[in-house]
Amino acid sequence: MTTRPVHRARLTTREALLFEAGIKLGGVFHQYVGTPVAARTAPALARAIEAAVALQPFVRAVRVRIDLGRGAPAGRGEFAYRYLTAEMLDVTVRLADRGTEVVARLAHRPDLRYVLMHVERVSSPRGRGRI
Repeated sequence: MTTRPVHRARLTTREALLFEAGIKLGGVFHQYVGTPVAARTAPALARAIEAAVALQPFVRAVRVRIDLGRGAPAGRGEFAYRYLTAEMLDVTVRLADRGTEVVARLAHRPDLRYVLMHVERVSSPRGRGRI
């Protein structure tokens, strides 16, 4: 079966997967921050984010953790909940295509006081060409 390239530019498989990883993590960051979340709904929200990201091209695995210890509750009593903040998110995606694999992560870095998207690992077989 012949596959058509997804990207029109002549990118290596490695370059294309790195680009796609950034898109997926940026999407999570910008689509879900601000979502109401509470202790009883955080696991379901994390699974929903994982399911949505898993539908996207090249995704082989995705893991979302929500740390409710970050951020203050809004409201009191039965109406208390938080808004999901970027600092609460810890998201790892693994993408693969043609033997190349990229693992990227979105996580709060306390030492930087910043939520950082970064590449954790890239593995490529030798001799893989451009797509």
